[in-house]
Amino acid sequence: MMPLGLLGPGEQGEIVSIRAMHAWEKNHQCCGNCNGERHKKDFRLEDLGLRVGKIVQMLTNGSPVLLKVDESRIAVDRGLAMKIMIRR
Repeated sequence: MMPLGLLGPGEQGEIVSIRAMHAWEKNHQCCGNCNGERHKKDFRLEDLGLRVGKIVQMLTNGSPVLLKVDESRIAVDRGLAMKIMIRR
């Protein structure tokens, strides 16, 4: 396994895990008004198509990282790309 951010342009891999933990999950803190619902999906990675089992291709490895997932192109922050673990 390796971070997605280390792929070179044109290389691809399968997403194995996503290690992006939200601040509210780390500290178990909430504003107290929403029972955590407001803080759960800050990144919305699954809505973008980035989920375990998907094959992603690196288009450009810069900042941001440009990926191809299915037939979509997605720009992701480099820091977040380093938290997505893939298998070549």
